[in-house]
Amino acid sequence: MTTTEPVRTRTSIVRVVGASLVGTTVEWYDFFLYGVAASVVFGDLFFPKGEQLTGTLLSFATFAVGFFARPIGGVVFGHFGDRLGRKQLLVLSLLMMGVATFAIGLLPTYAQVGALAPILLTVLRLVQGFALGGEWGGAVLIVSEHGDPARRGFWASWPQAGAPAGQLIANGVLAGLAAFQSDAAFNAWGWRIPFLLSAVLVLVGLWVRLRIEESPVFQEARAKHEPVDKLPIIEVITRYPREVLTAMGARMAENVSYYIFTIVIATYAKEHLGMGKSFALNAVLIGAAVHFFAIPMWGALSDRIGRRPVYLIGAVGVGVWGFLFVALLDTKNFALAALAVTVGLVLHGAMYGPQAAFFTELFGTRVRYSGVSIGYQLASIIAGGLAPFIAVALLKAYDSGYAIAVYVAVCAVISIVAVTSYTETRRRDLTTL
Repeated sequence: MTTTEPVRTRTSIVRVVGASLVGTTVEWYDFFLYGVAASVVFGDLFFPKGEQLTGTLLSFATFAVGFFARPIGGVVFGHFGDRLGRKQLLVLSLLMMGVATFAIGLLPTYAQVGALAPILLTVLRLVQGFALGGEWGGAVLIVSEHGDPARRGFWASWPQAGAPAGQLIANGVLAGLAAFQSDAAFNAWGWRIPFLLSAVLVLVGLWVRLRIEESPVFQEARAKHEPVDKLPIIEVITRYPREVLTAMGARMAENVSYYIFTIVIATYAKEHLGMGKSFALNAVLIGAAVHFFAIPMWGALSDRIGRRPVYLIGAVGVGVWGFLFVALLDTKNFALAALAVTVGLVLHGAMYGPQAAFFTELFGTRVRYSGVSIGYQLASIIAGGLAPFIAVALLKAYDSGYAIAVYVAVCAVISIVAVTSYTETRRRDLTTL
C-alpha cells in the first residue's frame, strides 16, 4: 500500500470535489456577472452616450481585457503551483477574484467621474482575469490528482460544473432584480447588489477550500524528484508544444459557443429582437440548470468510451446547432429560446465535461499546472475573450444572427481538427507523466 492511498478514499475525493466546485462556482459567478452586466447595463453606465450597439461594443471590449490577463495569471499561478502546490494558489485566486468583484460594485459611473470610470472598470477586470487564469488549472488538477484514475473524467468534470453554477447564480440574481425593479432603479443602483454579494460567496468558498489536503500526486512527485531546473513555462514550451496547441485548438468551439449561448444572447435579444432583459436571462437560467448536470454526465461517458469521441460529439454538435440556435431565437418565442440555449449548452457540455481530464492527461506532473493553464488560457484570448466582441460586430455589420452561427461553425472545425489529430488519453497514468 502506498502512502497516497489513504488520501484516495471516497470521502476524500468528495470533499476535494466539493471544495473545487464551490470555489469555481464563486469565481465563475464573479466572472460571468461582469459579462451579463456588460451586455445589459455597462454600455450605458461606464461609456460616453452614443449609438447603443457602439456602447455595448466598448463594454465587451473591457470584457475581453479580462481574457488577455488570464494567460498571465495562468503562467504566474502555474509557476508557483508547480513549485509550491495546488492548494495555496487556489486560495489566493479566490481572494483576488472576490476583492475585484466587490470593488466593481462600488465604482462610480461615467456620469459621475467621466473617463476615470471605464479606466477603473478595466483595471478591476484585469484583476478578475488574472485570478481566473490561475483558478482553473489548480481546481481541475487537485481533483484529477486525487481521484480514481478509472473515474477521472467524472470527478474532474465537477469543477467544470462550477461554470454553469456560477452562471446560474449570476443570471438568477440579475433576473430577480430586473423582475422586481424598474429599469431606472436597476441602472441607478440595483446592478451593484450582485457584485457586492460576491463577498459572502467568497467567504463560504474560502472556508471550504482551506479544509482540503494537497494533491497526493504532487506530493509524491515532489518527494521523488528535484525541483524543475528551469522555469516551468520554458519546459512546457520546449517539451509539450504539441499538447499546448492541442488544448488551444480544442478550446475554440467550446469557448466561443459558450459565450454566444450565454452572453451574446442577451445583446442579441435586446438590440436585434427588441426583447426585454428577462427574455434572455431567463432562457439562460433554464439552460444553465440543465448544463450543470450534463457536464458530469459527459465526463462519466468519457471514462467509458474515451475523451476524443465525447469531445467530438460536442464540437460537431455546436457547429450545427448554432444555425438552429439563431432560427429559434428569431421566433421571439420564450419556450423556443429556452430550448435553443438548453440544447446548445448540453452539446457544449460534451466538450467541457471531459476537457478537465483530457488536458490534465496531456502534461507531466512537474509542469502540469503550468501546462494546463497555458493551453487553456491562451485559447481564451482568441476564443472566449473576443467572442462577444466579434459576434456583436458581425451582428452590426450583417444585421443577421446567421453571421454569428457561421463564426461558431468555423471554430467547431478548428476544434475537430485539433482533437482528431491527437491520441486518446483516458488510460494515461498521471504518476508516470
